[in-house]
Amino acid sequence: MLKRILRQLKEHAPFTLLGTVVGAVVTVMFVYGGISREISEKLFQAAHPAHVLFSAIVTTAMFKLHHPRRILALVVIGYVGSVGIGTLSDSLMPLLGETIIGLHDPHMHGEAHIGFIEMWWLVNPLALLGIAIAWFRPKTHLPHVGHVLLSTGASLFHMLMALETGHEHASVWTMVLIPVFLFFAVWVPCCTSDIVFPLLFCPDRRDGKPCSLHAH
Repeated sequence: MLKRILRQLKEHAPFTLLGTVVGAVVTVMFVYGGISREISEKLFQAAHPAHVLFSAIVTTAMFKLHHPRRILALVVIGYVGSVGIGTLSDSLMPLLGETIIGLHDPHMHGEAHIGFIEMWWLVNPLALLGIAIAWFRPKTHLPHVGHVLLSTGASLFHMLMALETGHEHASVWTMVLIPVFLFFAVWVPCCTSDIVFPLLFCPDRRDGKPCSLHAH
């Protein structure tokens, strides 16, 4: 199982790297273009709920394809996999990166924007909508691509909310480390929520039989 998980991480790394390159370009545009933190916040508020929706579709679909009759478990796994791991990817890991890089004003403390609390009226219904969509159409390829792209955007905009725009505020060190943290904030959590997490509950795995890690 561990070898299969590592193989999936390896196979998904190029897609995440592509998203990271795009994120690096966007970072340069925002910093040198003087795009305000308020714009980054609005973009985060759009990208994070959309990320949760796509994540719920993929996580739920992956579980349903292997265990189609356990409705309650499907809802729980779909919700935790999308909202819980999505919060880790979009908010907590970027906050860690912001703190290590030193993006926050020394007189202020960094803040993790927890979507399912701050935007509970939007994020939680979208997670349930994603679960419902996957129940009727358990497909994963296209939603997974959307999940990775949206996760990249949400993580990036969370970090840009903490960055004072204008080239005089951004060192070379900052411009290099933001894409590095962005890569890991997307790569591991996305593969975990879409593939690893739902398949931990795969009955074939518990029976000692092979359990496919490939999306359909």
